[in-house]
Amino acid sequence: MAREGIAIIFALLAAIVAGGTVFFHIVEGWGWLDAYFFTVVTISTVGYGNLVPATAAGKIATTALIFLGLGVFGAAIRQLTQLTYASRLAQRRKARKEVDQTEAESAPPGSDGDARPPGRGA
Repeated sequence: MAREGIAIIFALLAAIVAGGTVFFHIVEGWGWLDAYFFTVVTISTVGYGNLVPATAAGKIATTALIFLGLGVFGAAIRQLTQLTYASRLAQRRKARKEVDQTEAESAPPGSDGDARPPGRGA
C-alpha cells in the first residue's frame, strides 16, 4: 500500500506541476521554463519573487496552487519519509535477529542459550 500511495501522490504532484506550468504559460505569457520554475518554486514554498503573476486569473490560480500544491507536496514528503523509516526499521530488526541468532548459537553448552551480558535487552 505504501508504494501505491507514493505512486498516486507523485502522479498528483506531476499533474499539478504540469497543469500549473501550462496555465502560467498561457495566462501569464511566460516561457515554458519560467512557468515551470514558478510552479515548482511556489509549491515548494521557496518563493524567490522574481516572477509574479500580473493577471487576476494568475493571482487566483497562484493562491489555489499554493493550497493544493503544498498539501500534495507535503503528503509526498510524508510518504517518502514513512517508506524510508519503515525500510530502516526492517533492516535494524533483521540485523538484531541475526545478532541474536549468532549469540544463541555461540552460547556455552548447558546454558539457556542467552549469551548476552546482563543488562542488555532484547
